[in-house]
Amino acid sequence: MPQPLPPLPIATDLPVDTSPISLTPASGVDLDPIWRSVERETRTRENDIHLPISLAYAERLCSVYPQADPLLVRVSVLLHDTGWGRVDESRIISEGFSGDWRKAAIRFEHEKQGCIIAREVLPPLGYSEQFVDDVCDIIDGHDTRREAYSLEDALMRDADRLWRFDHAGIALAADWFGMHPAPYADRLAEEIIPELLSQAAIEIATTELARSNALLKTEVLR
Repeated sequence: MPQPLPPLPIATDLPVDTSPISLTPASGVDLDPIWRSVERETRTRENDIHLPISLAYAERLCSVYPQADPLLVRVSVLLHDTGWGRVDESRIISEGFSGDWRKAAIRFEHEKQGCIIAREVLPPLGYSEQFVDDVCDIIDGHDTRREAYSLEDALMRDADRLWRFDHAGIALAADWFGMHPAPYADRLAEEIIPELLSQAAIEIATTELARSNALLKTEVLR
């Protein structure tokens, strides 16, 4: 069952791993049947890069918030953006990454499609109806509402955002928004870090961004 949302930012007394995410890829093979079920949906909008990296961040967050349900967070992260694979791909960049993108109709569409996919693939793999409902509660609105409903919802949202701070995330997402890496990195600092809901995510994002700025020489290449 999802845990209530604690006061923000969500504190942790455990040490936070801020090393490069490539050092701690997602562990285990228990989610491999889900990955295989949604392989086609991961081939849109570089989700075959975004989703595995976000899952690795989700596991890192769950390790310092042991009160959260790690399976709920991990499955929600894996599936949250699969809905992009079932919308009009020609609209994804033109509508979903321009202007007031949070209110773009295609953003709502991909959330709804993600819930449909979750309800298609999870029950045949043995996941309960209640678990599927909990996953869909997190997926629905993960981009279009600002508030999180539970601790698991908050950790999934943070994992979804943290991938952008790695140099691979900057390289892809900057292009989606029609920006060069340096101004996109500025946007991450000014807009995305303040959106993070957990203390651990803030620590990871701050460290990753500094590392990416140095690697990509954003002080010079502006």
